[in-house]
Amino acid sequence: MKWLVLLSALVAFSECFHKIPLIKGKTAREDLQEKGLWDEYRKQFPYNPMAKFYQGGTEGMTNDADLSYYGVISIGTPPQSFTVIFDTGSSNLWVPSVYCSSQACENHQRYNPQQSSTFKWGDQALSIQYGTGSMTGHLAIDNVEVGGITVSNQVFGISKTEAPFMAHMKADGILGLAFQTIASDNVVPVFDRMVSEGLVSQPLFSVYLSGNSEQGSELVLGGIDSSHYTGQITWIPLSSATYWQIKMDSVTINGQSVACAGGCQAIIDTGTSLIVGPTNDIHNLNSWVGASTNQYGESTVNCNNIQSMPEVTFTIGGHAFTIPASAYVFQRSYGCSTGFGGSSQQLWILGDVFIRQFYAIFDTQNQNIGLAQSV
Repeated sequence: MKWLVLLSALVAFSECFHKIPLIKGKTAREDLQEKGLWDEYRKQFPYNPMAKFYQGGTEGMTNDADLSYYGVISIGTPPQSFTVIFDTGSSNLWVPSVYCSSQACENHQRYNPQQSSTFKWGDQALSIQYGTGSMTGHLAIDNVEVGGITVSNQVFGISKTEAPFMAHMKADGILGLAFQTIASDNVVPVFDRMVSEGLVSQPLFSVYLSGNSEQGSELVLGGIDSSHYTGQITWIPLSSATYWQIKMDSVTINGQSVACAGGCQAIIDTGTSLIVGPTNDIHNLNSWVGASTNQYGESTVNCNNIQSMPEVTFTIGGHAFTIPASAYVFQRSYGCSTGFGGSSQQLWILGDVFIRQFYAIFDTQNQNIGLAQSV
């Protein structure tokens, strides 16, 4: 699933809402591929895009080695800065700590409790599963600033161990934006705290993801930035207020059903780079667009064929959301591949490939998602 570069300035602030610029950079996978290490990683850590959606025990939901969009937050007094993935597919905030000796922690910013006058220990250990590994650590309590908004006494995780692939990621940690119902250790998510304490003007946030490595991606806390979309907003009710989960009607190409026959469940997830679906559906979808799949489940296409490849339409709530080939094909120095990934689960994940095309608004109070054509 996705990746990015360090952000120097944190936020543009207004009375109504708070914007956090997000940066898009090289993914962990791209870094590993350029170093000739990706094949070995895939053998050691088989790709499992659904790992963060498994529930049970003290599990938490987060991402695999393809995370990509991140921004800057600060924790503590005085503030310590970290880059984090803003992930609508998980609910916990965590960052590396000085107690972590994993390679992944050594080349990232690490939180030091002893340097914060407002730090307090939480009362539980933390374990979060990844698609290609895990992190372990402990809960902590401190002031957290996101987009110019400071949440006092926020519970968050500090890592003590991290999976090896994290060493190749640009972001330090993850800030989950899904619901408390799926938070590890039942921690109240950062945005929920903002809403309950009246720190945002509206109980919603919105996401714009730029494409083609361009700047300008942003998370807006408590508002909507109309400059990033055109036309009407389509509002879709949640089918489950756990992840940002909705019912999808169908997936079609040229009017022909190619996947999600009879309807299916889908998640709008900023923390996943691809569009992920059941293996058979994705195989059929990739066949329709002319892709061939390798041993790792990556579907490659001839880069010269992109202009003639068909559009793919996702119908949600009776409304069509269409993605052109230029949006669902990744063009890299080593070749082209589609942004469709297979999974053994029935749940679909509409990740960054989808969200780059549609400005997404996440309404926590009314429990629905708004989608509009990005510009």
